[in-house]
This record gives sequence, structure tokens and C-alpha cells, in this order.
Amino acid sequence: MDEEEFKEVYHSVNALRCVFEKAVLTRRFACEKLVRINIAEREAAGCTDPAAQRQCSEVLEQLRGAAAFALKLTHVSGPLPHAREIKVQCGGLLGLQETVSAATTGDGVPNIFALIIAARNEYGGLNRLPLQQIVQSVTRYQGRRKRR
Repeated sequence: MDEEEFKEVYHSVNALRCVFEKAVLTRRFACEKLVRINIAEREAAGCTDPAAQRQCSEVLEQLRGAAAFALKLTHVSGPLPHAREIKVQCGGLLGLQETVSAATTGDGVPNIFALIIAARNEYGGLNRLPLQQIVQSVTRYQGRRKRR
């Protein structure tokens, strides 16, 4: 299956794409709204709830904007290159988990949507998240090392 054909099939079977797809596909993050989709030998992640997707999208946009300086970017408009996007998604979710609960697993987030709801309730809205604290976690996050 060539790349264009994959993209066509991807968009036809995954109408509601998971905003944190890159993080979810690392297998360290999960969500109650997640649906996994297999296309040929590849895997995709979708969302079952449009309202949940909007909230996740709002959080991710805030994380990208707040982490721009830490990632040595002048501005952010949309998705980042793969390694930086992984850093923002994974590090951002781990940082959000640290700010919401003192008892963190350190290895991942078992339910992204529940975490976002807990953060919204604790801080009185998603626009009031402690982004400076969360960005520190983005900066510390180390992805997989390159194989030789």
C-alpha cells in the first residue's frame, strides 16, 4: 500500500482522529474514548466522542504554544515535526498528570480524557492550566533513543 492510498483509507475509516495519536501509539498512554484502527500493517487511533476531541484539541494547542520557546521555535501553527510532537504530547500529558495528582505512575497516563476532565475541574477551566509547570515536563521528556 503506497502512502497516498494509505492516507485515503485512513481518512475514510478514521473520521474522528485522536488528537494525542502519537502519544497513544507509543502504548504508554490510553483513553476511555480511544478506538484503535488497523490499516494494512499500520495502526491508527480515533476518538469516539466529538466533544472529548475538542477538549483534547484545546489542551494540545495550549501545550504546543507554551512549549514553543522550550523547543526553540518562534511560533507554532499546527502539528510539529514528529520528534517534537511526541515530546509535546507525551511530556505534556505527563506534566499535566503531575500537576493534577501527586500520585503519578511516571510511565504513562492510563486515561487521557479523565485526566483532562480532572485538570479542568481542579483549575476551573482548561484555559487556566499551569502551563509553565507542564512545559518543564515537556523539556525533560526523552523519547526513544535511535537504534544503531
